[in-house]
Amino acid sequence: MNRFLSSSILLILFTFGCGGSGDDKIVIDFWTLGAEGEYILELIPAFEKENPGIEVNVQQIPWTAAQEKLITAVASDNTPDLCQLGNTWIPQFVALNSLEILDEYVSSSDQIKKENYFDGIWSTNIIENKLYGIPWYIDTRVLFYRTDVLAEAGLNHPPQTWEELYDVSKKIKEIPGKKDKYAIYLPANEWASFVIFGLQAGSTILKNNNRYGNFSGSKFKKAFEFLVKFHKQGLAPIGISQVTNVYQAFKDEYFAMYISGPWNINEFKKWMTEDLKDKWMTAPLPGPDENTQGVSLAGGSSLVMFNNSEKKIETWKFIEFLSRPSIQLNFYKLVNSLPAVKDAWNDSTLAGDKYIHAFYKQFHHVAATPKIPEWERIVFSKLQQYAEFAVRGTMTTDEALKALDEDVNNILEKRRWLLENE
Repeated sequence: MNRFLSSSILLILFTFGCGGSGDDKIVIDFWTLGAEGEYILELIPAFEKENPGIEVNVQQIPWTAAQEKLITAVASDNTPDLCQLGNTWIPQFVALNSLEILDEYVSSSDQIKKENYFDGIWSTNIIENKLYGIPWYIDTRVLFYRTDVLAEAGLNHPPQTWEELYDVSKKIKEIPGKKDKYAIYLPANEWASFVIFGLQAGSTILKNNNRYGNFSGSKFKKAFEFLVKFHKQGLAPIGISQVTNVYQAFKDEYFAMYISGPWNINEFKKWMTEDLKDKWMTAPLPGPDENTQGVSLAGGSSLVMFNNSEKKIETWKFIEFLSRPSIQLNFYKLVNSLPAVKDAWNDSTLAGDKYIHAFYKQFHHVAATPKIPEWERIVFSKLQQYAEFAVRGTMTTDEALKALDEDVNNILEKRRWLLENE
């Protein structure tokens, strides 16, 4: 065979092997959690139209199964290119060395910049000065309150300090007909309020580079005792045994205030109708004193890229697409998940909703929880347990917080060993 004929055959084989028909596409595997996976499908065609050589394959995973499935995928080296992660999960997958560091991608991006996001939300994705996720949608906790009940108690605005919150709670309890009802719902079997008020008091929650619990420290103790006081004095019901339906209870004035997130706006709209329609509102959380804005939790989900992806350029392009203000707003309209990009908040859909305003204000004052893999185990299995012990009087505050720190220190034993043997 002569050299010309040999070269011609090789050229033909190369042409067919490279998909000369133009049908071959780069497929991005995207794992989503919960309802977001269903609604994101409506946004993908626009991305694929802009990028005809890229296809996005979405796999929907229930939240209850997600963590185990992701850990299994990491262990078997079978992770997707892109995934939605709750921002408290990011430290766990950073510890598993499975996530791509995104700082260089951001530095060369015209779409994604730190200043486009709320500072407290952006920081949840930073671990040891490296960026591992891009905020996708966000949430936090604010105060839902009955305007009519507070007015009856003599307060024509939401409480703005701890003292004002406590004082109006006592006055609500004194209103005729409220003897068997409550002022505020602070369920002892939920950890969020205890951590929020602890952060407001200036507690670090953990100490010594997150090696030990700091729950018995003076700052967290101050916040813990403040919340327990509401239960001890009958200003708040202890938990779900007394409140089986928060919406019905709020409607019936069983309690007048509740700390919760944006997912409840539409639910309260459904329940608070007709003559109750204008008798409730949302507000940023009160702070420890009149000079301090109350912080809340920096929550939501972020987009992360796994470091074994072979399609990082295309995956980043999709992350940039999902981060456009217009796409963020479209996603909000589909699933009611608040946009992470600040420019999206200028749209009338959000700016015109009076119940959303408090969240926008609160997002300027949010803080991340300790960024360690053990965090959820600490708050779900331990903090909630000892908070309920203290509220029910099974333990004193000092006993509960001391025991909590001891259990947390046991949970963090492996972390201490790893840090000491780096």
